[in-house]
Amino acid sequence: RSYVYQAMRVTGSADPRTTLEDTLPGKLMQRKITTEAAHGYSSYGNQIGLTTGQVAEVYDEDFVAKRMEIGAVIAAAPKENVVREVPQNGDIVVLLGGKTGRDGCGGATGSSKEHSEESILTCSAEVQKGDAPNERKIQRFFRNKEVAQMIKRCNDFGAGGVCVAIGEVADSLDINLDLVPKKYDGLDGTEIAISESQERMAVVIDASNKDKFIDLARQENLEATHVATVTDTGYMRMFWNGKAIVNMSRDFIETNGVKQTTKIHVDKVNEESTFFKSELKEKECELAIEEDIKGKFMEVLSDLNVCSKKGLVERFDNTIGSNTVLMPFGGKYQATEAQGMVAKIPVLGGETNTSTIMTYGYNPKIGKWSPFHGALYAVVESVCKVVAIGGKYDSIRLTLQEYFEKLGDNPTKWGKPFAALLGAYYAQNRLGIPAIGGKDSMSGTFKDIDVPPTLVSFAVDTIDADYVISPEFKKTNSQVVMLSTDRLENDVVDFEMLKKNLDKVTELIHNKQVLSTYALGFGGIGEAISKMAFGNRIGFKFNEGVEDLFKPNYGNIVLELANEDLSLLDGYNYIVLGATIEEQSIIIENEEISLKELYNVHCETLEPIFPTKSVDIKEKIETINFISQGEAKKSSITIAKPRVFIPTFPGTNCEYDLQRAFEKAGANTNIEVFKNLTYKDIEDSIETIVKQIRKSQIIMLPGGFSAGDEPDGSAKFMATVFRNPKVAEAINEFLTKQDGLMLGICNGFQALIKLGLVPYGEIRETTVDAPTLTYNNIGRHQSKIVRTRIASNKSPWLAATEVGDTHSIAISHGEGKFVANEEVMRQLIANGQIATQYVDLNDNATYDIDFNPNGSTYAVEGITSADGRIFGKMAHSERIGEHVIKNIIGEKDQKIFESGVNYFK
Repeated sequence: RSYVYQAMRVTGSADPRTTLEDTLPGKLMQRKITTEAAHGYSSYGNQIGLTTGQVAEVYDEDFVAKRMEIGAVIAAAPKENVVREVPQNGDIVVLLGGKTGRDGCGGATGSSKEHSEESILTCSAEVQKGDAPNERKIQRFFRNKEVAQMIKRCNDFGAGGVCVAIGEVADSLDINLDLVPKKYDGLDGTEIAISESQERMAVVIDASNKDKFIDLARQENLEATHVATVTDTGYMRMFWNGKAIVNMSRDFIETNGVKQTTKIHVDKVNEESTFFKSELKEKECELAIEEDIKGKFMEVLSDLNVCSKKGLVERFDNTIGSNTVLMPFGGKYQATEAQGMVAKIPVLGGETNTSTIMTYGYNPKIGKWSPFHGALYAVVESVCKVVAIGGKYDSIRLTLQEYFEKLGDNPTKWGKPFAALLGAYYAQNRLGIPAIGGKDSMSGTFKDIDVPPTLVSFAVDTIDADYVISPEFKKTNSQVVMLSTDRLENDVVDFEMLKKNLDKVTELIHNKQVLSTYALGFGGIGEAISKMAFGNRIGFKFNEGVEDLFKPNYGNIVLELANEDLSLLDGYNYIVLGATIEEQSIIIENEEISLKELYNVHCETLEPIFPTKSVDIKEKIETINFISQGEAKKSSITIAKPRVFIPTFPGTNCEYDLQRAFEKAGANTNIEVFKNLTYKDIEDSIETIVKQIRKSQIIMLPGGFSAGDEPDGSAKFMATVFRNPKVAEAINEFLTKQDGLMLGICNGFQALIKLGLVPYGEIRETTVDAPTLTYNNIGRHQSKIVRTRIASNKSPWLAATEVGDTHSIAISHGEGKFVANEEVMRQLIANGQIATQYVDLNDNATYDIDFNPNGSTYAVEGITSADGRIFGKMAHSERIGEHVIKNIIGEKDQKIFESGVNYFK
């Protein structure tokens, strides 16, 4: 019953650049698998409105036959909403959310068994079908305090379907399968009982709360059905077609089946050629032979496990919720990747700086040498990243996820997960931190190909956002040091030294004595310094004698000091690496290496797979300046607290952010959910919309994916509703008699333009010459920060800005390209209806995809109606707040919500 507000995705793939000729027989190309998997996850999460704060893909040849797809989410709930009671005889079980189908029959066992080339023909029904809009409704529903406190117990529908989700909630139950809502007819009792169809919840409530609970669910457009009753018989019984098809004693169920034992043999690791020693020797030999420092930098920065994955990351919405503290890429050039994700805890009706950090640790190559060391260093890496961001190591909590080959009864194979668990447990014990959850899969075998022995450590801590620090260099002439931790003879980190160093890093960060940090990993010092330099293109000069630049160095942290007082580190093992410089280059041993050249190499590796560039348009664009003379317009109606109506449709996911922005600006807001489960629901929702329009001063059309993420689906549902004759008439009166304002952002802008409200100021049929919004030039979703410039002061929504003002604002859309012919564009420019444009770092409108993410004509980001009262824009001006996206430069607040409210004062 908590609210999920951030997600991390970590995947494992073989080289996605592998050609079709080199692809395993019967398998899809790695490129196809990795790009489709990214599209599936991002589409689902983006529709829900889930902030995906970090996306990482790890590459290893042993993921060629069985891919890894794991992750973790962070959620929070008010303490008073956490209710845990024992169900009593007579309580009822309500099934909430989606309907049941054949998809997912056998899904849990299917995901854990060995597959062959024939699996696609025999196992397709095991694949579950997601329903993101329903998931969003459940998120909203459980956020309701009244709802949460009614629920005694709650289970989501995962493995086992009804059997488990309902069968686990009480000691004895009568379940009526005939009442379970179904997607289609023809399901038998077994299929209904075991289907793992998604987006369903089983909740136990007191029978007296049934009508109220179901009514509250309907208000959120959720189907809720009483399907089971708690009994005192001691049996779990299922009825189908009036007959008991399951009648099992709880005593029998709780025996947990047959106990099993197995023998385990842990192979001795190769101590002569460890992961660390062999890597070091190899790299030192290459340097000695080549004596090519520049070449080595380029080699490491282009490595699949070091190179930029920006084209992958940008597919995922990383700012929705308006609580993102660190963007995945920071600095002036958005080029330094963050080492973890940080978000403020979402609070309804307010704001807090209390935030959560999550990081991960994993290197498949260490685990292949030694599963024990692989797991140990996964914990160390995840912990060091948290501390580098500003957290404290001793308050961290871990969750561990494992992925191993099929074990069978082979003692040596069993020894791999056993050794990994020992490694993780040893690291936890030495650090004094617990793991509070985890997940395992022992299905990583396809014929004779096994996945790498894998234990991934996720680390979580809380922090005040004021102390969060990002890794990009902040200024020139800074001293940069590495706080180092020794490894002992057995290649295990010296944990006493590590804890001492981690405490020191936390102290320095919280005393504001550090400007940037980086926890070292696979690419060593060379990777860290390069990536820290990319974000603001601040160069670096190495001191003479700095060694082991590219040695994997887990447990060490690089610090950019706020001053030159090295006495702060007296008594600690540290190395002064060098200093930041004004030149946009890295200087080492009298060789100067261009940062731009290094960054280009860093980005080229995966550009063919996850592109960041589209067709290069050389055409120059007019940077528009429309300055209207006279005082800013004010409404003829004066209201102390204007009412803002925010209609929420299936697929809408920005309503909370907009509500907070308007209420902070001094408005009253009202969110109304459009219900469409029945014809009566639709009729009632139309009436509600009309009533809300008539008593509101502002209509806010929020972002999201109305009607789901279908092709050309954006805003069609919303536009169709507003074309209803009753709603259209109310809108006309709202604009002509009530002097109302309208604002549409992202999906809301798409609705406004489909309706003709922008640029024409009225609902009308669109023509072939009408402006429109279409797919981004790059052909995928784009999520990043853009710079927009105020091009006109005609709109009341921009009254608090001046023409020429620039803002750094989040975007997240796949269809944001504004298109209009030259004649229409000239009219819009002359009328002052081009409100905002995408601009580069020199404030010039541009077609460069780094700044104009969708290729909009004339770099248009937002337009208005002729009188300026209706404003549509793509960038999410509501995604702001204290310490939000703090690793991005620029003014973030356009003050459009404040301006809209002040129009009526």
